[in-house]
Amino acid sequence: MSIKVLDGKRFAEMVIQGANHLSANANYVDALNVFPVPDGDTGTNMNLSMTSGAKEVKNNVQEHIGKVGSALAKGLLMGARGNSGVILSQLFRGFAKAIESKPTITAKEFAAALDSGVATAYKAVMKPVEGTILTVAKDAAKHAVVAAKSHDDLVGLMEEVLKEAKASLNRTPDLLPVLKEVGVVDSGGQGLVFVYEGFLAELRGEKLPDSPASMPNMNELVSAEHHKSVQSHMNTEDIEFGYCTEFMVRLEGETKFSEEDFRQDLSKYGDSLLVISDEEVVKVHIHSEQPGEVLTYGQKYGNLINMKIENMRQQHSNIVGESTPLRTEANTTKKEKREYGVVAVSMGSGIAELFRSIGANAVIEGGQTMNPSTEDIITAIKEVNARKVIILPNNKNIIMAAEQAAQVAEEEVIVIPSKTVPQGMTALLSFNPSADGALNKDTMTEAMQHVKTGQLTYAVRDTSIEGLEISTGDFMGLADGKIVLKDQDKVKAAKELLGQMLDEDSEILTILKGEDASDEDVDAIVEFVESKFKDVEVEVHNGEQPLYAFIFAIE
Repeated sequence: MSIKVLDGKRFAEMVIQGANHLSANANYVDALNVFPVPDGDTGTNMNLSMTSGAKEVKNNVQEHIGKVGSALAKGLLMGARGNSGVILSQLFRGFAKAIESKPTITAKEFAAALDSGVATAYKAVMKPVEGTILTVAKDAAKHAVVAAKSHDDLVGLMEEVLKEAKASLNRTPDLLPVLKEVGVVDSGGQGLVFVYEGFLAELRGEKLPDSPASMPNMNELVSAEHHKSVQSHMNTEDIEFGYCTEFMVRLEGETKFSEEDFRQDLSKYGDSLLVISDEEVVKVHIHSEQPGEVLTYGQKYGNLINMKIENMRQQHSNIVGESTPLRTEANTTKKEKREYGVVAVSMGSGIAELFRSIGANAVIEGGQTMNPSTEDIITAIKEVNARKVIILPNNKNIIMAAEQAAQVAEEEVIVIPSKTVPQGMTALLSFNPSADGALNKDTMTEAMQHVKTGQLTYAVRDTSIEGLEISTGDFMGLADGKIVLKDQDKVKAAKELLGQMLDEDSEILTILKGEDASDEDVDAIVEFVESKFKDVEVEVHNGEQPLYAFIFAIE
């Protein structure tokens, strides 16, 4: 089969099969991951990123390949996660830019577009590292440009691209000693090879199997001999920058934006920095020790959206099964007091981890039906070992105990009167470690006014409230603490609650899934929001909270 010209419809099918093949092998890529340690989820990040791009392509299938490429770039930009996902998005951003005005492309133009994507990706990375997905993409693209001089058939060209990509992947251990030590190839590069395999299969008119590939023998040997993951070859205490920080900025501020200056300014906060932007948004990935300062800097240029902060030391320790204390802010062994400490109250392990990921130094288990005592809060204040301690009660019934703890504590204690988890998270994201206590209290309290809280729980007794006749077991929807509806069906009640709370000013909906909610429940709610409120971005986290099937944060 020979293909001389590539149009948008065929390219769309290439993207879809590439995404599907990567998805089928995401766990394989995760298992290979060793760099950058300890982001042990390269396959997951690349899969979610490519899936987002493919979804946008499916919604924009047409003959004009330039427009399909633009859809792919947009989907990848919005869905890019992790270092590898962002680099993948840049490879196809540059590719799309090179073909945006073309209705169809030839083999030579396809090769040139791959090369353009590599240039864009290298520009986005502050300190490019060879032996990674960047190298595999570069080697494959450079080979494509040469091969296109003698190949006018896109099938033959893609065979050459894949052949060189695999060869480059096999060379990655020679460029990164840690890969050779562990006995693996680069995980991001392997992910790209899976995408290219999908591309070639589609051009040949073939369908790849859904079953994942088998792990290489060298990895089986490593596993058998050492009984350790690849991440075990780095010690937790060797991780210099402990928080994997990702966020987007919707450009709305008065400050003039320059991607180059923005990238240069952020480089002082950590490493593994990636900055990409278009006319509307900026996406950032960085490993930093001060995620709060990174977010504060980004906020100068507009509104922060799609934020995610992960404690990489804890992630790494969990992977390798270490029993030694982590070098985290919550359990540091240093005697000298830090300037600020943050104590949050929450129920649910998922919510607790979210609070830790955005800067809480201690999390007290508590909430509705289980209010911590003043003594519990004082103990937490002492444990964070700080001169100034911020308390986030996150429940109206805990605010008084927090204020009592503030009165008797030796430290300066600032109580932010957060009544809900969404209020507490919004307040914490506005915390400025360089500001004094009074300013932080004003800023954080003000920030809470910009988030609405929805909660779905169930009735434990028959009652009548403001005209609502509620029976035991009914699901009740609360909007900012007020019961506004009831229904015997959980999902129906959740949809109705969101229908009342979401409006034209709503931009982001964060869903915290509770113990009593299923993945099917979440999918139904997300589908409802995406169909009824198309401009609202939806984020889902497994909060694992009891009592409340769902907690909704609306910004």
